[in-house]
Amino acid sequence: MPRPNVRSTEGVFGMTIAANDEGSLTKSFAGLRVLDFSTTIAGPHCTRMLADMGAEVIKVESLEGETMRTRPPVRNGFSTAFGQLNVGKKSLVLDLKSPDAIEVIRRLVADTDILVENFRPGVMRRLKLDYGSLQHLNPKLIYCSISGYGQTGPSAELPAYAPVIHAASGYDIAHLSYQPGRSRPDHCGIYLADVLTGVYAFGAISAALYQRHGSQRGQNIDVSMLESMLSLTLNELQWAQFEVKQTPRPMLGPIESADGFVMLAIASEKTFQSLIKVIGHPEWIADARFAKYSDRRDNWADLMNGVETWSRALTTEKCLAELNGHGVPCSAYRTVAEALRDPQIAHRGALSEVRDGGGTFKVLNLPFRMSGANVSAAKRMATLGEHTVALLKETGLSEGEIAAFTGKSLAAERR
Repeated sequence: MPRPNVRSTEGVFGMTIAANDEGSLTKSFAGLRVLDFSTTIAGPHCTRMLADMGAEVIKVESLEGETMRTRPPVRNGFSTAFGQLNVGKKSLVLDLKSPDAIEVIRRLVADTDILVENFRPGVMRRLKLDYGSLQHLNPKLIYCSISGYGQTGPSAELPAYAPVIHAASGYDIAHLSYQPGRSRPDHCGIYLADVLTGVYAFGAISAALYQRHGSQRGQNIDVSMLESMLSLTLNELQWAQFEVKQTPRPMLGPIESADGFVMLAIASEKTFQSLIKVIGHPEWIADARFAKYSDRRDNWADLMNGVETWSRALTTEKCLAELNGHGVPCSAYRTVAEALRDPQIAHRGALSEVRDGGGTFKVLNLPFRMSGANVSAAKRMATLGEHTVALLKETGLSEGEIAAFTGKSLAAERR
């Protein structure tokens, strides 16, 4: 059935593009429909990106709602953590254990461009909602599966969350090697694997959309969290294959100031020479310990000890002024709250205000800007099941059939 309230023009991928009623900039993925079965972070992060780009994302949830709906901060029963990951999406409540619900999904798939799921491999197949079961209903369907280790192989069905993948990928031990005097891996509170894998899934989907423009066919995308995390350890991946001499002091780390710490990054000859001038040792440019990059690595501890002799006499603010004034990349160590107060964040309009049943909160927009497209987040967060009736009606179900799904009549809904 046709989708409601869509005015169409021909789009770059050959699909219909929804014109923006408010007359604002085009949304690059307007006109695309996404069925989102994903939960927690990796899949929702991917589909939030699709929503920000203009896709109609339909989040399929259980009767009790996705687990992230209860994650703090929660105000008046509404989680801003959930909102950050799911703003701009529609909410469809279905019990996937019901054959009738599966039939509803199959009807929706016929008019869907992209499906995203991050169940453990095998779950969608048991529900008969895997790519093989749906492909014939819609040959243009792009079906993206996100899992810990990939859809096949000896580890495929192992349970996995981001902290497990951090450990399994070698990332945690690699990170530990840069912490002098430490032997116990860090605790995990920031889920890099989830966010990174969501971004890779978004990229793969975008590539599949471009390919579909020529082939007129969709495809199955299999995204592995393990391999995504391995992509972060660029140097370590090579060092694991060849023996490399390590520096006695890690090359990128804090230097102490009079009132805190500063991070500086010396990654080129120009920045090295600028640093040496800042700290008052221009003669070190020709010093045999530091003149060549290879010698500099071997004597890195001596170099950083010299830098700290300079920095400990200055406040963090003064260190930054001197370093930035000479083009040396550096920063104070900031909290997230401090980073959000950076005038640069306001200048770029990096945050959008979102409203839900608990009030307002801010979410991060996509970290890129496009001269011809609007990439900002939506302004309102859907309530659980808000779009269920409209979507069920779209599939051709009668009012009685819809009432069976929702537990209330359309008349009661209108009241």
